[in-house]
Amino acid sequence: MAKKNGVTMDVGEDGVAVITISNPPVNSLSSSILSEWNEKLQEANQRSDVKAIVLTGKGGVFSGGFDLNIFQKVHKTGDMSLMPDISFDVVGTLMEDSRKPIVAAVEGVALGGGFELALASHARVAAPKAQLSLPELTLGLIPGFGGTQRLPRLVGLAKAIDMILLSKSISSEEGHKLGLIDALVPPGELLSTSRKWALDIALGRKPFLRSLYRTDKIGSLSEARAILKNARQLAKKIAPNMPQHHVCIDVIEEGIIHGGYSGILKEGEVFKQLIPSDTVKALVHVYFAQRAISKVPNVTDVGLKPRHMKKVAVIGGGLMGSGIATALLLSNIRVVIKEINSEYLLKGIKSVEANLNSLVSRGKMTQDKAGEAFSLLKGVLDYTEFKDVDMVIEAVIENIELKQNIFKEIEEVCPPHCILASNTSTIDLNVIGEKTNSKDRIVGAHFFSPAHIMTLLEIVRTENTSPRVILDLMALGKTIKKVPVVVGNCIGFTVNRTFFPYAQAAHMLVNLGVDLFRVDSVITSFGLPLGPFMLGDLAGHGIAIATKDIYDKAFGDRMFRSPLTELLLKSGRNGKINGRGYYIYQKGSKPKPDPSVLSVVEESRRLTNIMPGGKVRKKRCYQTQVVLLFGNVSFVLVLQPITVTDKEIVEMILFPVVNEACRVLDEGVVIRASDLDVASVLGMSFPSYRGGVLFWADTVGPKYIYERLKRLSRDLWRLF
Repeated sequence: MAKKNGVTMDVGEDGVAVITISNPPVNSLSSSILSEWNEKLQEANQRSDVKAIVLTGKGGVFSGGFDLNIFQKVHKTGDMSLMPDISFDVVGTLMEDSRKPIVAAVEGVALGGGFELALASHARVAAPKAQLSLPELTLGLIPGFGGTQRLPRLVGLAKAIDMILLSKSISSEEGHKLGLIDALVPPGELLSTSRKWALDIALGRKPFLRSLYRTDKIGSLSEARAILKNARQLAKKIAPNMPQHHVCIDVIEEGIIHGGYSGILKEGEVFKQLIPSDTVKALVHVYFAQRAISKVPNVTDVGLKPRHMKKVAVIGGGLMGSGIATALLLSNIRVVIKEINSEYLLKGIKSVEANLNSLVSRGKMTQDKAGEAFSLLKGVLDYTEFKDVDMVIEAVIENIELKQNIFKEIEEVCPPHCILASNTSTIDLNVIGEKTNSKDRIVGAHFFSPAHIMTLLEIVRTENTSPRVILDLMALGKTIKKVPVVVGNCIGFTVNRTFFPYAQAAHMLVNLGVDLFRVDSVITSFGLPLGPFMLGDLAGHGIAIATKDIYDKAFGDRMFRSPLTELLLKSGRNGKINGRGYYIYQKGSKPKPDPSVLSVVEESRRLTNIMPGGKVRKKRCYQTQVVLLFGNVSFVLVLQPITVTDKEIVEMILFPVVNEACRVLDEGVVIRASDLDVASVLGMSFPSYRGGVLFWADTVGPKYIYERLKRLSRDLWRLF
């Protein structure tokens, strides 16, 4: 009986040994696969009836790369001996220096270590549309099977650095143009062409090329140094807090200056050094956490099959509604968008059209595809088109009474199988659906703005939501290229609930005298793309006002009541929406800090009056002063801004977030801690290289965070 997983070798009458990797679904390179591959290579080289070798993968896939489960085991045990030592031994000696030519027959994908095996082969034959890439840097690593040395020698230094640093994938068609792929053939001819190519090399009819020793595409040393200098500047820009980009450039440079052999040795050394790093641990954690979210007890394990969504209605054509509609259209789902009047409807339809045109202008889709997607959209002012919809997503303003009435109406007009979903970001779903009789069909479908771009989809279930509804929405999420995370029903759900202290703490710091632009700068230096104040600007400050009472009612004892947002709106500043907030927004330029907003900040500080006191002075009062009366003598207590380090700013803003995350976990809002990590990375753009909010907290140390929160609570309490 044939072995299911492993490496097989078949020697044909032509003298070509075809070595096939079989490890579904992507033929990943586990320790056992690599060991067997080593054995087959040695056997092929030793057998007298073998003239040449073809390497391929089973099932139309070459190889998806190194088995990442090994990294998990190493991180859990700390045992580095679990890592196979492959780069020089197998890829170098057995493959590249093989006396018998090896041709890689590439189909489907050749990623990471799989691609590196193809690079070490003496020729590469590929089927059309195969994807080729070295994505190791996305996991905090560098290529470890010789990719840093061979790719520059096969495609040129500039192109190789572009592919490696940005983890860019190229097609086999592009690879053929670059000279990386020697022949492009239909899938049915892949093996026969590869066999012939290998024999032609063995018989001297085609060149026997060893990638590591090629220099024809490297260019002069001065050209190489200029390219490497530009690469270092790019690395500083895109990865200021991550080591792998910078050391990867060093490894590439080693090979350029001292030769490929020296580069390979340095690559292996650096690769091993990176494996136990916090960055790799964090990124590997996020990788596996994203795969774990697809497992939902009593939903995905009870034998249900998801139903296909053919037609979805979206109620509300504003920013969120038009974005949700766009996301659905991009996956060829028919969409009905409903508004309350013709003016709003036209505006919503134009927003969808603008979203599609934006994707065209950025090269993400063709004009024809955008036209096809737009043709699937229909705008309506009533419920006539709702009689055959599979799902309704309500995306109106956060008004409880309005949402309750909408749900009562759609329950009456939609078919019995139709899912009734709300895009609410804060309101309890039980409250929204309390006037309906179909509570098993009610679910939250919380998208993040812009909905057609952001990948997180929070699927919010109540105690009444049926497993069928949850499964169907999970399937829809995957269809429209979202990452669905199933969460429980509470105010703010997972991301907004966890991060409500984020803005609260930032406002407290500013009212204590810390510069708001410094706060934003410190948080972006930590790794979030936006500080709390610019984030507020981009969301629009009206949203904060609209949801303030909801959060205040739920978490009043944990709320810091800052007047800053109200004062900002009163002064005509609503953020990016009207071009002015804390920052100035002008089309075609980056946001700029607005110094004139400081007068609004000073007014907020005067009203909150929480800055600690300084010297006692007589007579003159300043803007941020409190007058104290002692008998008949008037004194002035001059308020002083608190002094904090950048590290303390990070802790004062993010440690309360960690604390709230622990509450969310303790209340069972998420299935597992790693779900919250995924949600924080995809929904709040918490840096993935820190592993998500709870993983980062574990890295910092729970005891340290607890002690700091106790101390901060004590110190701040004294100020009030």
